[in-house]
Amino acid sequence: MSGAWQHAVFGCFDNIGVCIVAYFVPCYTFGKNAEAVGESCFGCGFAYCIPIVNIVAAVKIRGKIREQKAIAGSTFGDLALICCCPLCALVQEAQEVQVPGAQAMARQ
Repeated sequence: MSGAWQHAVFGCFDNIGVCIVAYFVPCYTFGKNAEAVGESCFGCGFAYCIPIVNIVAAVKIRGKIREQKAIAGSTFGDLALICCCPLCALVQEAQEVQVPGAQAMARQ
């Protein structure tokens, strides 16, 4: 049985801290997301700064997050979301892989 994302694509403000960091330093957020699924933080963060490579890397990491968390979806869906709204996808992924107990600003 497949699950769903804990936060919606446009749930950026569920955790304003993650949203702000992703907006100003997306390569750092991407690197931390990659690290959470067993990839190199530095390598993926650097790859996120290179056009075209960043899209390939983002699709790969999003797929790994979906796989580890048993979230329904497809590579094509990941690609479409990353191309249309990359920061929203990045924040959604970051919120998904956050360590439980990490400081967060939850909406009431």
